[in-house]
Amino acid sequence: MRIKTIVAAMAVVASLAPVAAQAQSSSENPWMVRVRAAYLDWTNGQTETVQSANLTAQKQTIPEFDVSYFFTKNIAAELVLTYPQTVTINAGSNSIGTVKALPPSLVLQYHFTDFGAFKPYVGAGVNYTIFSNRNNLWLGGNQYTVDSSSFGAVGQVGMDYMLDKNWGLNVDVKYISMNTNVSSVSTGTSVGKLNLSPWTPAVGVTYKF
Repeated sequence: MRIKTIVAAMAVVASLAPVAAQAQSSSENPWMVRVRAAYLDWTNGQTETVQSANLTAQKQTIPEFDVSYFFTKNIAAELVLTYPQTVTINAGSNSIGTVKALPPSLVLQYHFTDFGAFKPYVGAGVNYTIFSNRNNLWLGGNQYTVDSSSFGAVGQVGMDYMLDKNWGLNVDVKYISMNTNVSSVSTGTSVGKLNLSPWTPAVGVTYKF
């Protein structure tokens, strides 16, 4: 169901492209790409502890690639991508293993265009995180796993500073609602919920076609 929801959202955005493109100036290309370095500042909240241990995800910096399509000069959709990232899970100060997370997001944005080269924007959308290599968590001789996916909301603020008509610098911050159940591999019983929900401040380079 969650996969169908995000696919449907992407299909709606794609279906709008031919109509919205008519609103674009004939001299403007509607595509923009960004390459960013994003810092995953995990919330690390949870509803329960596992074997009285406080489980947290280790904060890290990841590469991010983003593709935007401008329906008008103000309205754009951005697809946020990376490759599967290895996330270290700690119990206290000790690592208990890793999982891999692939967290694409789809965001609808409003761009403010009345400030010259300075172009701030706000956005909101959805995130669908796919977890793999999920059974690598060991604590006290017991093996644990996490859910295969997480579906949540995304909020975004940022700005581009355009150096010329094509190249610019980007600063961006997103908040992503993301959580996963922690379960015993042997019994299948849920033993807690790890609320990851990261803030993701990022800096990067913008290219407008």
